[in-house]
Amino acid sequence: MQIDWAALGSVFGVSLVVTVALVALFTLGIVGLSRHEQAVAQGQSAALAVAGAYACFAACTAAVAYGIYLIMA
Repeated sequence: MQIDWAALGSVFGVSLVVTVALVALFTLGIVGLSRHEQAVAQGQSAALAVAGAYACFAACTAAVAYGIYLIMA
């Protein structure tokens, strides 16, 4: 049995980058919703923050769905 270390390193690197990107994207969504709550408490509007948060959550959902699609294919 031979291990292709270059391929293993490549998969590890891509997995690490995608994981960090998804966590960062989800975190941005959480921050957007937090800004919205702060704005509501102060009597202001933060529609852009909510739209950005929902866009971040939609991108996370799409990335997870694409990953599941790749596993199933």
